Amino acid sequence: MVLNDLPTIPLRLDRLPRLVATDLDGTLLDRDGNVTPRTLRTLGQLEAGGVGVVFVTGRPVRWMDALWEHVGDHGIAICSNGGIVYDVAEHRVLTARAIEREVGLEVADRVRAVLPGSVFALERIGGFAKEPGYSPSPADAERTDLIVGSLPDVYGDDVVKLLALDGGDADPAAYWSAVEESVGHLVTTTWSARGALVEMSAVGVSKASTLAQWCQAHGIAAAEVVAFGDMPNDIAMLDWAGLSFAMENAHHLVKQVADGVAPSNDEDGVARVLEQLFDL
Repeated sequence: MVLNDLPTIPLRLDRLPRLVATDLDGTLLDRDGNVTPRTLRTLGQLEAGGVGVVFVTGRPVRWMDALWEHVGDHGIAICSNGGIVYDVAEHRVLTARAIEREVGLEVADRVRAVLPGSVFALERIGGFAKEPGYSPSPADAERTDLIVGSLPDVYGDDVVKLLALDGGDADPAAYWSAVEESVGHLVTTTWSARGALVEMSAVGVSKASTLAQWCQAHGIAAAEVVAFGDMPNDIAMLDWAGLSFAMENAHHLVKQVADGVAPSNDEDGVARVLEQLFDL
């Protein structure tokens, strides 16, 4: 069901949610990466009414600094696809679920054996490291603390996400499928970019599993969570939550899993659904 004209939302919840779990890029943020005034106002109303908000993102912590001021500099963020739980108010990592060095290096060897053009990068608790052939995002290209070297030389004990990038023009879904087939038993694989970039976390670590752990620790059931997302790394989270929405701009696989389809991220889709759901 598409909610562009906001008909009645089909609930499968016994009561209104106690928690909103939302992805950021392509979901809560507009195409320029901003939180709109309407979205900010809606989140503030929810939190004032006792409804928690958790940001669940593939972004590393270092990409979140500019966002905190727009969301009130409080709350919890689950970053790096579940690899890190971050206390926004205190600006500190609460938990980290790392990929062991031996596992990460084995994964890279296995992927290169079936996909020889692959190059790798590492999301670390303290920063970013990459092989020479890996092209960093514009947000990282100018960083002075960027570490470059061979994978064995830059792989430490604090790696929460291993990134594999195809050096050619491989189809993203086919590339992910090949990586999953070769190393899916060693790590959790997913993708959230439009290109052939596969993101790998420690086995069993995902947005969904870390969110579920956090909710269990705080006495919140899956049935009390409404979740929003747009890319395949959101699928498990949307499937776990009591009520879930894919964005109109979402990947088709995400729409197949979600309970409903919200307006796009450029149409304040998350805010519009929440306004209706909570009668704001």
